[in-house]
This record gives sequence, structure tokens and C-alpha cells, in this order.
Amino acid sequence: MKFINYLESISGVSVYPMISLMVFFIFFIALGIYVLKAPKQYFDEVSNIPLEGNENN
Repeated sequence: MKFINYLESISGVSVYPMISLMVFFIFFIALGIYVLKAPKQYFDEVSNIPLEGNENN
């Protein structure tokens, strides 16, 4: 028996792909808003972290 046969027997299974698509778009829209609203100084500081020396030594 193929997997698609199991999915066809579940009532309301077509809702799950729509929910996952909505979660995907909401996450990336929220991420885009965060990136656009965040101050540029924060990204400058974070981008320089790998270039800074290790102060623990």
C-alpha cells in the first residue's frame, strides 16, 4: 500500500499543507520586518565579532 493511500484516508489532511505554508510566510515576513527595523549599528557590531581578537588570552 502506497503512502498516498494512507493520506487519503485521513479526513481534513488538506489543511496541514496550508498551515505549514502560512507558518513559513509568517516567519519570513517577521524576519524581514526585523531586518528592516533593526538599527544598522547592531549589524555592524555583529559583523565585526569574528574579526575581533580573543580578549581571554
